[in-house]
Amino acid sequence: MNKLFILISVLWTFALFSNERPNIIIIMTDDQGYGDLSCKGNPILKTPAIDKLFSEGLQLEGFHTDPMCAPTRAGLMTGRYSARTGVWSTLYGRYYMRADETTIADIFSNAGYRTGIFGKWHLGDSYPYRAHDRGFQEAITFGGGVIGEAPDAWNNDYFTTTYSHNGKPLKVNQYCTDFLFDSAKEFIRASGDKPFLCYIPTNAPHGPMDVHEKYSKPYLDYFKQHGIGKLKGTQLEKTIKKRANFYGMIANIDENVGKLRQFLKEKNLSENTILLYFGDNGTAGGVSNNKKSLLINGYNAGMRGAKCLAYEGGHRNACSIYWPAGKLTGGKEIHALTAQLDLMPTLMDMAGVQNSSDIQFDGRSILPNLQGKTQPSRSLIVHNMQLDTPQKFKEFAVMDGDWRLVRTSWRGADSGEMLFNLKNDPGQNIDVAKQFPEVQKRLHESYNQWWSSLSDVFRDYSPIFIGSQFENPVLITSHAWHGEGKVYNQKHIREANPGNGFWTIKAASEGDYEIELRRWPREVNLPIRAALPARTNVPYVTDLPAGKALDIKSIRFVVQSIDGTQEIFSHSQKVRATDCHITFKIKLKKGDYRFQSFCELANGDIIGAYYMYVRKR
Repeated sequence: MNKLFILISVLWTFALFSNERPNIIIIMTDDQGYGDLSCKGNPILKTPAIDKLFSEGLQLEGFHTDPMCAPTRAGLMTGRYSARTGVWSTLYGRYYMRADETTIADIFSNAGYRTGIFGKWHLGDSYPYRAHDRGFQEAITFGGGVIGEAPDAWNNDYFTTTYSHNGKPLKVNQYCTDFLFDSAKEFIRASGDKPFLCYIPTNAPHGPMDVHEKYSKPYLDYFKQHGIGKLKGTQLEKTIKKRANFYGMIANIDENVGKLRQFLKEKNLSENTILLYFGDNGTAGGVSNNKKSLLINGYNAGMRGAKCLAYEGGHRNACSIYWPAGKLTGGKEIHALTAQLDLMPTLMDMAGVQNSSDIQFDGRSILPNLQGKTQPSRSLIVHNMQLDTPQKFKEFAVMDGDWRLVRTSWRGADSGEMLFNLKNDPGQNIDVAKQFPEVQKRLHESYNQWWSSLSDVFRDYSPIFIGSQFENPVLITSHAWHGEGKVYNQKHIREANPGNGFWTIKAASEGDYEIELRRWPREVNLPIRAALPARTNVPYVTDLPAGKALDIKSIRFVVQSIDGTQEIFSHSQKVRATDCHITFKIKLKKGDYRFQSFCELANGDIIGAYYMYVRKR
């Protein structure tokens, strides 16, 4: 009996770790919506390579994400509702995914896969939240959520970029999308016979919408030829230029998808590689809407709304999954209600990878749906909370079959709850809540149960670790402020935008700490009060304004208990004209704290220091 058990174990292990297991490539673009593909009816944009992939794979026509990027990424990485993982915003430190979450990279790495990410992470900028701390063996990423945000290398742009390569800087002079796909191909090449999970979350076509004119010019010429861009000096003209660049960025992505597929074919990897393609939320550049989220111009396949909104156009996306060896081919449309939460359990199911961490998924495997079977109906919920602490009923959609219960206050007044039936009203123009009160009540209760199941986590923080052996010193920026401060990119910092907030900190070890506060990052190394020249005339790159001089007289640094009820340290220092930074020294016990800076200007105004470097001595 023991010999039989050993034989079975050996055979199972051989099967599990043989190269017959499927490879996995996940391509997720940033801010490309459902209608931003020619295969979905866009009359202007041309995406032949992506169209071919959709025609050859299976198309998930009922596929949804969160309405914003960081939450979508958290859901994809864990198979769980993003808010449950501590992620419900792109700001306020609420994009740091809980350190105890198990990621898809953790699971597949433990199962013998080679794992790599090439692009936008946006789930934490320091240990233990970085991609290479979360199961990715090869990680090329950048700071924050967009190239050029506060945690990113100073003056990064889409053509000349300093990335983080497993925590170390890597400077590259190549257009970002081209480099990310090339890096992914090199990772695949280096994997040899070992199965791989390759995640390519592009930062394109997110703004700033910078791309070489060979991609954008055909669309700009089209708009000019058809008279759309003739109203000079108007907002419409600016919109057309942005949309031409937006489409150009997608055209560049399309070109790279074609090259990747050709590469897979040449390496004899096409047959047993699962290839997924989708966007992270509704379109950001493909439409212009009015305050009621109704279309002014552009194309969104008849859907109402766009990125950030609870209407269908904010979170429904185009998704294709292609796997010849698994017979997932033929271009068939799958209309079941699905979401990015389903992809992790589905890929595990396809690869025969066990749930070794006993993850409590909110998603489920949709392999039965892909194989033509039906599964029990369910409700799925999305919400948008660009807030430090979520507010119940603010911006949400409950999805159940063709029914949508929607409430929005993102733009304008609170809409109240509206009920739509997509079968009869795909554009969500007719509120039928009064005709179907029992449906509204049922979906409302689904929302209440969902909120109750995760609202406890809204009181928790994902603190930034200091004093760890894995990262010292630690860069912390205004992007991670809790509270009301919103200074999250380098343009804001140049403009000296007012704002302040506190950082939540975990001292991983007891000892002496050095706190270095700056207005400009170390790589600029300018005095705190100094101005900075504008960044202009860089080919194809959006200009950045001059850095404003700030007459900061003093900086006070305060440390409190994590709940803010007890002050542990408070000290102020004067700022001299030549000071590039102000340094405080403090002894901390192991534990959780709040850090906050108060920069006093000559006129009495108070702002926060945009950059903080913490080193354990």
